[in-house]
Amino acid sequence: MQLMLQQFPIVVHALNVGFLQTLKLFLVTGLGAIPLGLVIAFGSMSRFKPLSLFTRLVVWIVRGTPLMIQLLIIYYFPGMVLGHNVWGSGETGRFLASAIAFIFNYACYFSEIYRGGIQSVPVGQQEAGLVLGMTKGQIFYKVTLLQVIKRIVPPMSNEIITLVKDTALARIIALQEIIWAGQSFLKGSHGIAGALWPLFFTAVYYLIFNGIVTVALGRLEKRLDYFR
Repeated sequence: MQLMLQQFPIVVHALNVGFLQTLKLFLVTGLGAIPLGLVIAFGSMSRFKPLSLFTRLVVWIVRGTPLMIQLLIIYYFPGMVLGHNVWGSGETGRFLASAIAFIFNYACYFSEIYRGGIQSVPVGQQEAGLVLGMTKGQIFYKVTLLQVIKRIVPPMSNEIITLVKDTALARIIALQEIIWAGQSFLKGSHGIAGALWPLFFTAVYYLIFNGIVTVALGRLEKRLDYFR
């Protein structure tokens, strides 16, 4: 116990650094995937068949394969083809590759949520808008979109909470996120070797982070109760 107390400040500092990387990956993924998912949803609903079929094929492939494999492909495959690491060396390159993999993966999941939300709005409301002289753009932004946001918040919340935990997968390409930081104390990081408790302690960070995200999304859902 005394040894653990001596190691505690060192471990917490390392985990804080790793958590900042986790937090940054989470925020970048959210900022990129949420709008990109809407673009992909429009592509999958397009009346231009080649575009809709291609988009749905891509979404099917992304949703049907593990994110870990996608990370490995995005990080290593370009270098195998071109003969050099296109992402560059160091943490910056690994973070960029991770961010692109996460954004594209979650955008595909979000696109299906968007598509389901948009298609769940009764067609009669769009027809009523046309009768009133509204353009298709006005109908979408003033009638459809507000209802879609209300309907997609619960499933989007589930995906966002999953994203918090999925950031741990980035360690497969040696991104130094919080799980990587906790695991490193098994291998001799900061002069500490064979310590398993720092890895278990990372669960506290995830629980607190998930708690904050859950509360924030719950408040957002309550603010959208105007359609009840």
